Amino acid sequence: MKFPIFSACAIFLAISIPAQAADIVYDYATVVDSTPLFNTVRISTPREECWDERVPHYRNHHNVRNNDALGSVLGGVIGGAIGNEVGNSKKNKQVGAVVGAIVGSTIGKSIANSNGKRHEDVSYTTEEVCRVYQDYHEEERVIGYSVRYRYNDETYTTRMKSDPGETIKLRLAISPVR
Repeated sequence: MKFPIFSACAIFLAISIPAQAADIVYDYATVVDSTPLFNTVRISTPREECWDERVPHYRNHHNVRNNDALGSVLGGVIGGAIGNEVGNSKKNKQVGAVVGAIVGSTIGKSIANSNGKRHEDVSYTTEEVCRVYQDYHEEERVIGYSVRYRYNDETYTTRMKSDPGETIKLRLAISPVR
């Protein structure tokens, strides 16, 4: 009993599918108006600018850090010795030696720094330097068309990707009213 019901359904579907395909009809309508739709797009274009620049190059005859250390040590020893000689009592000599060492170290470092700078040679070369800038501009781009068309004395509106021209092809589906 199940088999005849299944067979009847299959036969009904096989017959109705071609009948539905035959109910689709194509026709043409007259285009009344086709208006392009625009979107504003920001465009970036890279631009490189180059120029010549004078660049300094420093060369030392002596190592400035060694001069720094040597100047600090020598200044500390000399300042400590002077501070030790200035004080009258044993306690004043110790305090004087410490203060003298600190002051002497600072003075020695300053002298070493100024001496180190005198021994630097500076030479210059010209080098090309470049930088990339972004130039921006806006463009209007067509993103579609708003199309008004007339079919059977009725006016319709649709949106299309391209301009249809003077006529537009319509797909009409005919089906009975139930």
